[in-house]
Amino acid sequence: MRVCVIGTGYVGLVTGACLAYVGHDVICVDNNEEKVKLMKSGQSPIHEPGLPEVISESIRQGKIEFTTDIASGVKHGEILFIAVGTPSLPDGRSDMRYVEAVARSIGESLTEGYRVIVNKSTVPIGSGDWVRMIVLDGMAGKSNLDQIQFDVVSNPEFLREGVAVYDTFNPDRIVVGSGSDRALKLMQDLYKPIIDRSFADDKTLPPVPVVVTDLNSAEMIKYAANAFLATKISFVNEVANICDRVGADVKEVAKGIGLDSRIGSKFLQAGIGWGGSCFGKDVSALIYTAEDYGYSTEILKACVRVNELQRTLVVEKLQQALKILKGKTIGLLGMTFKPDTDDMRDAPSITLIDQLSRLGARVKAYDPLVSQSGLRQGFSNVIVETDLERLADGCDAVVLVTDWQEFLTIDYAKMLTLMAHPVIIDARNFLDGKALEALGYKYIGIGR
Repeated sequence: MRVCVIGTGYVGLVTGACLAYVGHDVICVDNNEEKVKLMKSGQSPIHEPGLPEVISESIRQGKIEFTTDIASGVKHGEILFIAVGTPSLPDGRSDMRYVEAVARSIGESLTEGYRVIVNKSTVPIGSGDWVRMIVLDGMAGKSNLDQIQFDVVSNPEFLREGVAVYDTFNPDRIVVGSGSDRALKLMQDLYKPIIDRSFADDKTLPPVPVVVTDLNSAEMIKYAANAFLATKISFVNEVANICDRVGADVKEVAKGIGLDSRIGSKFLQAGIGWGGSCFGKDVSALIYTAEDYGYSTEILKACVRVNELQRTLVVEKLQQALKILKGKTIGLLGMTFKPDTDDMRDAPSITLIDQLSRLGARVKAYDPLVSQSGLRQGFSNVIVETDLERLADGCDAVVLVTDWQEFLTIDYAKMLTLMAHPVIIDARNFLDGKALEALGYKYIGIGR
């Protein structure tokens, strides 16, 4: 099938590249000329494991193109994906200006025939009808309106940064929402290679479940899923804080409750709280939407509040261990909001850096990606070191912020000899506390 993806951020680029990889003819559109030039060369502008290989192979097969010309993309595509950003505004609403601009451009670029316009961006409930209206506004004045037909579909993404390519080929489910049977049929045809597990790691699994529903329900599924996961993390963090006070170990508690099939073990890892571009934005947008309709979402508000407090917990533990932080040097292991990505959006490390700096501490950090890239020049109130020895040198405490796998194999014995005080705060409960204590560290976890 012929596909156009407008917007090449995490969602758009992964979606476009993977659809090309499974055999569709894809044009990806972005208004950033340098970015388009980079992608044409087979390189990915974002760090996502497996994505450069998928892009390069799709280019080699002649299945993907990159352009800044939205009109040519619209002309090419039977299915047009809107995959631009919808960042949060200060009051929690989603900023829809980019979606609006793309929808209007699609309307202006439509010539003849039938198109399926897909909202892949995370958009507020009710946006499907709004996008239809904007597309029609863009079409105004055309002389051949009777020759142009389109339907709008909501097809939310559930990709996890760091494993987005894997998630595309091995999804838990595919959700499509529309009032048009024709559009829904085309979407199922589009995803057939993925539904049939043709590109899955385990091809013996049954077909991927497809949730076929209406526009509003599809949009709500996305928000509800992320809000639930964020709430689950905030819940286990609150349990961890009780564990700290009563002498229980949250890792054992999480294991015990996670074995209950009604609860499950995923997203029960206590730590410094959730971050990234999705949870905070989507929870805030759902809170705002509910308030628009006269409902106060008390659980979701508590979820956000607990997450905010969790980021201050590390500072409290440092104060308990070191007393006064003014004049102390604190090293951070990891900066990105999660491993295997270079994404710093709403990363807990940023909050931690700001808090420690305000208290007069000197902050150093090492991150496997940030330290080796040009990103390291862009931070204030922190010295981004290029290796672990420079990080440890003179530190009064080290805080593990991001659970990169390589942090399991650090030479902690050597690091100990470089530090001023042997204190480790494990803000992800990721390290072997007993082994570190045997080396001479004062190990402090979360809820342990």
